[in-house]
Amino acid sequence: MKHREVGSTLIEVLVAILITATGVLGAAAMQLNAVKFNQVSTSRSAAVFLANDITDRLRANRAAALAGSYDLSMDADAPKGSAIHQIDLQEWLLEISRRLPGGDASVARSDNQFTITLQWDEGRLAETREPADEGEEQDNNQTFVFVTEL
Repeated sequence: MKHREVGSTLIEVLVAILITATGVLGAAAMQLNAVKFNQVSTSRSAAVFLANDITDRLRANRAAALAGSYDLSMDADAPKGSAIHQIDLQEWLLEISRRLPGGDASVARSDNQFTITLQWDEGRLAETREPADEGEEQDNNQTFVFVTEL
């Protein structure tokens, strides 16, 4: 009896296609996550940069900062005017709106200690987090808090 292999069977071809498709889908998902986390990393780096930016502005105008001119609450509008501390806060809040999605910030003073808080929306991470409990809304806001003394 002679046995000859004539070629691949249909089942072998289908298994090979299934394995290849699974690998390609895995690689695509990995690439999408890499892009998403790269964007998140960019936001977090921007928050650190912006906190350092306002800290430098506080130190450059120390007398006004200690007098409370730089105090800013969350959700506050940029102050109007042309004084140095007003321009500093206007430029800083503008940069926050440009660099952080849904970004907002506050500057709180206690004697010579300043707490700078930045918040922004990282809704693109919602799919990778654990789901919220039933009836509970998932919070996509991220917060960076920086404390310094003048």
